[in-house]
Amino acid sequence: MDTAATAPPGTAADSSASTVPAGPRARAAALRRPALDPYWLALVLFVLYTLLSVSRHRRMENMSWDLGIFEQAIRSYAHLQAPVADLKGPGANILGDHFSPVTALIAPFYRLFPGPATLLVAQALLFAVSVIPVTRVAAHLFGRGRGLLMGAAYGLSWGVQRAVDFDFHEIAFAMPLLAFALEAVIRERWYPAMLWAAPLVLVKEDLGATVAVIGAVIWLRCRRGGDTRVVLYAIGLAAFGVIASALALGVIIPGFNGGGDYAYWEKMDSGAAEATIPLDTALRTLAWVLLPTTGLLALRSPLLLAVLPTLGWRFVSHEEHYWGTDWHYNAVLMPIVFLALVDAVDRGRRSPRPWLAAYARQMPVAVAAASVALTSSLPLYGLTVPDTYRKPASVAAAERLLDRIPDDASVEANVGPISRLTNRCRVFWVGDTRGIEPDYIALKEDPYRTPEDVAAYARQLHPGTAYRHLGEAGDVHVLRREGPR
Repeated sequence: MDTAATAPPGTAADSSASTVPAGPRARAAALRRPALDPYWLALVLFVLYTLLSVSRHRRMENMSWDLGIFEQAIRSYAHLQAPVADLKGPGANILGDHFSPVTALIAPFYRLFPGPATLLVAQALLFAVSVIPVTRVAAHLFGRGRGLLMGAAYGLSWGVQRAVDFDFHEIAFAMPLLAFALEAVIRERWYPAMLWAAPLVLVKEDLGATVAVIGAVIWLRCRRGGDTRVVLYAIGLAAFGVIASALALGVIIPGFNGGGDYAYWEKMDSGAAEATIPLDTALRTLAWVLLPTTGLLALRSPLLLAVLPTLGWRFVSHEEHYWGTDWHYNAVLMPIVFLALVDAVDRGRRSPRPWLAAYARQMPVAVAAASVALTSSLPLYGLTVPDTYRKPASVAAAERLLDRIPDDASVEANVGPISRLTNRCRVFWVGDTRGIEPDYIALKEDPYRTPEDVAAYARQLHPGTAYRHLGEAGDVHVLRREGPR
């Protein structure tokens, strides 16, 4: 039977039938080409993501201490040591802060190419790889053109761009795992879906709840007339996710931090909260998550349930940074909402209600247009600006000043200098050396701060210890310990 002759418009078979040329050799070549589309798109986005994050790092525009923290942990892994991140406190084991052992996978590459750029390139690669399953399943269901549009919409989505722009974070590993797992769910490949979902518990302690929801979604789809073994394995996956999170939160993390507790519970303690998420902030964040990415159509897919654990802990928290649309906090929602959209479009285009079928068929074009339009105000737009690729003279001068700090020295620093030092020095966060008198202090300060002001601040940090101001360049000040005063 000729499937192309009976396929509905907009399906993969319809797309192939309308574009494949005559002749067996040309036909075979044309049928092979679409299979490579997801990989070419991922490659283009990998280049864009890398340019964005590495060029910002070259300009010394790091947003927080996270890049330095993860570099310290991965540097330790690379030398077969416990993942100590002194920026979290002298001798602090990073597994006592967040349970993210998956970051050790970067260690072999870091050993070959030590430096923060290795982390940034690895993150760009992980984000780009997550584009492949989104594009592939969309092309499988809707055809080559709509598949590429859906993949581009995901790759350019605001949540992905914000995360790529935010230094490095362990959630980069969650992106391909979530995308491949949910692609397999849509294709009803239950065992691969479970195998892709299970390692999420090694990315971060809260993702066990997301694993549990994926198990519940598989159970929902299989409970009637499905394979009994799949149903049982889905229930087992859900239980595994809950148990893994419970162990990480209640046993593993407290065991590594020595404090016997999970430090982030205090951010969830409503009784101690000084701030409560305003309703308009919650609604605005929800609107950003669902409107420009899915046009609300994803609400028709049970896959969308997987966003609930992440949104839940963020909205329960009284930490304002968790509520909004900045930084990396929305990244893990993007593969979920886009694959929920793919699932919803597939269901909706076959709806007996004409308005819903028409709306569903237009969504790949609509979300791609929205992502491109929003990019004009998002980080990737910076790649069109020539200054993005130029290292300012002030940054080069600051790097020369920081090069005066010898390897293996102990340094107390704030955000600016951290990422220039963590690959070769022992770096502490400013004000958190816990009695250690560092060899050097390196601070990026406001332009109005004079060397005398910075020296006075050093005396406040370490009374009784003399620090001499070595120099200032690009608003970076370096001081050297001279001994007791």
